[in-house]
Amino acid sequence: MKYIALATATLLLGGSAMAQSAAEKSGINTALGVPPKTEDFVKEAATSDMYEIESSKLAVERGDQAIKNFAEQMVADHTKTSSELKQMLTSSKVKAELPTAMTDDQVEAINELKSMQGADFTKEYLSQQEDAHEDAVDLFARYGSEGDNPELKAWAEKTRPALQHHLEMVEGMNK
Repeated sequence: MKYIALATATLLLGGSAMAQSAAEKSGINTALGVPPKTEDFVKEAATSDMYEIESSKLAVERGDQAIKNFAEQMVADHTKTSSELKQMLTSSKVKAELPTAMTDDQVEAINELKSMQGADFTKEYLSQQEDAHEDAVDLFARYGSEGDNPELKAWAEKTRPALQHHLEMVEGMNK
């Protein structure tokens, strides 16, 4: 028990450089409600958009009409947010590197979807979408409330309601 308390205290007091990047990746920041560093936010937002677009393109091909309609909206909305984020990075108002590929976990999730058809595909796609949007809503809420770049913070605040709407839509479809 003392070890857990000591480890938690070390994480909390360990300084922002270590506590941000490593903790963002591990989920510690989410649990503590700590905002991600700008670089982490950009990476996670951009790779999330890549995943949403790629997985939803598969759903447009493989889903029933309701799934196709949802997936088409995901492609359109996440293409828009990708473009907005890229524009902020090229305007020099946000200093961060735009990733060029999804994370290994996202690639694995896409590959899992590619191996499925029919009801199995639909169930897995909706499950992945719910998880991805829960993470995105949390990420955008934390950065929007306490992020360190004013322009990116405002964009996160503006974008979060659409992500919340996506989450509510997929939760309804998952019932």
